[in-house]
Amino acid sequence: MTIRKNFHFDDNVAKHLEEIAKAEGKTQTQVTQEAIEEKYKKISIKNKLAILGKLAGSLTGKIGNIDVKEARRAHLLEKYGK
Repeated sequence: MTIRKNFHFDDNVAKHLEEIAKAEGKTQTQVTQEAIEEKYKKISIKNKLAILGKLAGSLTGKIGNIDVKEARRAHLLEKYGK
């Protein structure tokens, strides 16, 4: 599926787009799509790394200052005895 979008470029950007497309043997649409996808990929990676950073503590068994494994062990000892 394709969607038609209209963009307004200043003269220099429009000229640069034409030159890039001609130099690479691509359409201006292809050049624009590739530039957008490249930028999106960088943003996507940055967002995924930020999420991973938030999860990093949970992978060690700690959430904040709480040691989850120790809390679970203490709970089981309290419930079932020693």
